[in-house]
Amino acid sequence: MDIRVSPAHAGKTIREFLTRDLGYSSNLLKRLKFSENGIRVDGQWVTVRHVLREGEVLSLAVEDRPEDVSPYLIPSDLPLGILYEDAWITAVNKPPDMPAHPSQGHHLDTAANALAYRYRDRVYVFRPVNRLDRDTSGCMLTSNTKDASYKMYAAMTEGRIAKRYLAVLDGIPAERAGEIRSYMRRKPDSVIEREECSPDADGAKLAVTRYRVLAESDGRSLVLCSPLTGRTHQLRVQFAGIGCPITGDSLYGTASPLIPRHALHSWQTTFPHPMTGEEMTVTAPLPADMTALLASLGLPAEPPSLPE
Repeated sequence: MDIRVSPAHAGKTIREFLTRDLGYSSNLLKRLKFSENGIRVDGQWVTVRHVLREGEVLSLAVEDRPEDVSPYLIPSDLPLGILYEDAWITAVNKPPDMPAHPSQGHHLDTAANALAYRYRDRVYVFRPVNRLDRDTSGCMLTSNTKDASYKMYAAMTEGRIAKRYLAVLDGIPAERAGEIRSYMRRKPDSVIEREECSPDADGAKLAVTRYRVLAESDGRSLVLCSPLTGRTHQLRVQFAGIGCPITGDSLYGTASPLIPRHALHSWQTTFPHPMTGEEMTVTAPLPADMTALLASLGLPAEPPSLPE
């Protein structure tokens, strides 16, 4: 990446410019420092103590290289909705029954395979910002560059990425709006399943979810929910824990003849753009199986008055 030094940045050291103006993390700065030709000015290698002058060209070796690409990621021509796309970030609308990334038994049918095909004309490294379960549909963010990946990871760990889900529940929460706070861990005898536990149990981590009931009908409800922490299966475990499992969730509730998967959709994600810092929001429309489920239950297929 080449950056021509502007008057606003002249007089700063490269370290100051990268950390304060570009928001680079200490890890990324260290990686650049110890990479061959990681930091150059007008074609010459320099240290981070170099003081920038107007008109100089600062070159940073942040581009992906062929050796960075996983040999196990095979491009596959699969349908995958694009909600937003630029050089630094891609937001996709992941359909249900599509894993996020390759694993045993899923080498060619994942969102990662689809993106590798979309970007097959360049060196592409799959860098998910957030992952969705195979049967969870909706918004999933991926970073397209190393520096964007570092910044999005920092935004996630600092709580600056807000995720909002729509879920259909088998039951109606006693409190129509509120917060669920519990501790979770991996179930000791399972690789996949999670469970709520006491705070002092081995592996216990705090999980916090805010939710609001949007509509209810005949013992079922449509809820808008926001996980404030990122525990595996958080929403599925916590709603089951209050006696309202997600419809169709055969792991934590009961399978449903009305939908072949758990009725959970990542509806909206708000995040700071990794390069500009601008707050952005992407929204994924409900997939056909969830709109059909809502209609069959007498719940609004277009959820009313979603709160901001």
